[in-house]
This record gives sequence, structure tokens and C-alpha cells, in this order.
Amino acid sequence: MKISGYQCRAARALLGINQLELAAMAGVAKQTLADFERGARTPYARTLDDVVNALEKAGIQFLPAGDDHGEGVRFRDPG
Repeated sequence: MKISGYQCRAARALLGINQLELAAMAGVAKQTLADFERGARTPYARTLDDVVNALEKAGIQFLPAGDDHGEGVRFRDPG
């Protein structure tokens, strides 16, 4: 799944974690996350997959943009 830097930053905010914590969870460099979140670079697909998987494992659900709303994040429905 492809996410934006905004979604990544919002997901971290929901979880109350910083870039260093997410980097450790995903096994990626902190600088990669910082660059991605500010729009300075797009990570390799595998790196982005690692970030998405770590956030989803922590309880985040990513919402794609739709006809009547933009992209977003929320806590995954536990049911």
C-alpha cells in the first residue's frame, strides 16, 4: 500500500510515537522517515511496506482518498 508522508505523520501522532520509535519498529533509518514525512523523498517500495506494516501492526488503518473525502488514518476497528 502506498501512503503519503502526511498519513505517516498522522499515524505516529495517533500512536503517540516519534520518528525514532517508528524507525525502530519498521527497521528503517530515522532520516528516511524524516525525509519522507516532509516530502523530500519517496522511500523504496520495500521500505514503505515495512513502515506501513509496522503501523498497521500497531493498530493503524490507512484510508485512501475517495470521491467525497481525502486520504486519512484511524485506529483499526478491533472487531
